[in-house]
Amino acid sequence: MAKIMLGAHTVKSHGAKVAREHLHDWLILMALGLIDLALNLVEPFHRYIGPDMLTDLTFPFHPDTIPMWAVPILCVLVPVTVFTIYYYFRRDVYDLHHAILGLGFSCLATAVTTDSIKDAVGRPRPNFFYRCFPDGKSKFDPITRDVVCHGIHRIIKEGYKSFPSGHTSWSFAGLTFLAWYLSGKVKAFDRRGHVAKLCLVFLPILIATLVGITRVDDYWHHWTDVFAGAFIGSVIAAFCYLQFFPYPYDDNGWAPHAYFRMLAEKSGRATTMPRSISRAELDDDVEAVDPTSPHDHHRRRDSTDSEF
Repeated sequence: MAKIMLGAHTVKSHGAKVAREHLHDWLILMALGLIDLALNLVEPFHRYIGPDMLTDLTFPFHPDTIPMWAVPILCVLVPVTVFTIYYYFRRDVYDLHHAILGLGFSCLATAVTTDSIKDAVGRPRPNFFYRCFPDGKSKFDPITRDVVCHGIHRIIKEGYKSFPSGHTSWSFAGLTFLAWYLSGKVKAFDRRGHVAKLCLVFLPILIATLVGITRVDDYWHHWTDVFAGAFIGSVIAAFCYLQFFPYPYDDNGWAPHAYFRMLAEKSGRATTMPRSISRAELDDDVEAVDPTSPHDHHRRRDSTDSEF
């Protein structure tokens, strides 16, 4: 059987085909982006805030340590750079395409979820007092005793968007996806005891955690907002990653599902019943069709060794 090298599956040779196959996914991804833009235009629920409720809302109104424009750089640009570097050495368009698509869904699905909850809950930020009363002079409705703000509307509007933390959820959505991706590529869970690999895997999660901590330090969020944001981003990242890639501890956890499906099709497997193909059969296909893969040197069959 002719050898199918990873280098044969480049953006130039297979990129258009892979993109066409997932055209509807890219359209849905664009729709998620438009929905999130619309959610940021919606006026959030203005939760009742009486005089006795301002105790935990009078923290100083500091600027962001990490501005909002820097978050996409951390959770999108950095992972995409890693994906691109891997593609440069492996020339696997399936991996590059699915990694970028999965990352996009992870971040935008998280953004829509986070902003929907923000608008619905309307929890005031810890620095709400100085957003509402920039001169420090509070004013309340004489009947309801609710706050009557006289600050800038845009700043007041953001003051009702404390729960959950958007910086944190975005950071965990992108960087947790990257952590899953790296764990599969370095085979961190191959049962060989190379615990040093975990340092590489934990690094993106540590960065996302530090982003969340700055939100509390800046008095833009309560700690529960950050915890909820980290949970939302991490869970959605896990679902999006596993939609495109096997579990990192899987023998074939180093490449996307589509790559092994392509190998099965190249070797003559039926394409109409992909779930009927067993893991052992896929392993045989990987060895037979792409024997140069560096990830399966320790899994050669005796019969393969005898050919040399």
